[in-house]
Amino acid sequence: MRKTLLLASNSPRRRELLLEAAFDFEISAAEVAERFDVDLTLRELTAFNAMRKAMAAARLRPKQVVLAADTLVAVGDHILGKPKDKNEAVAMLARLSGRAHEVCTSVCICHLEEARSNSFYEISRVYFRKLDRAKIDNYVTRVNPLDKAGAYAAQGFGSEIIEKIDGSYTNVVGLPMEKTIPALAEFGIEPQSGSD
Repeated sequence: MRKTLLLASNSPRRRELLLEAAFDFEISAAEVAERFDVDLTLRELTAFNAMRKAMAAARLRPKQVVLAADTLVAVGDHILGKPKDKNEAVAMLARLSGRAHEVCTSVCICHLEEARSNSFYEISRVYFRKLDRAKIDNYVTRVNPLDKAGAYAAQGFGSEIIEKIDGSYTNVVGLPMEKTIPALAEFGIEPQSGSD
């Protein structure tokens, strides 16, 4: 029987990246609160959250291959999650203005029925343009910052605020496809060819 992929995420960006790569999948995100209150590094925290999301979904659907991910932004030692409101979004963008920061996405793929899992991460360095308050306000009115780590997205209007990205672009979007595609192949999940 062909294995099916379950995306344990409500992120439209992760959905778009998997669709662009021609994967066939279902979406079912278990309600798991992302944790920021634990004393972990950026990589450890994203790995912890991704594993919790994957396991919560896998327990409900043990026959499916589950993919979950978590993306966070760090400026120095300060980790930025999703802003609570518009004011916090503006403050985050002001903090990122004119600086470089790291974006880390951890991915957890598991298949409970086979008792298999694989976790990996990717870190990209993002350089922001210098943003004044008018530019920040303009960006926030056009992009919903509340569902995005660091209050911004690389795609869409991203070029207005991002000067350059060192590393994986898809990682900054929310799923490092360069590592995700071969990792899914190890679980028997391949992109769909145009013929079927």
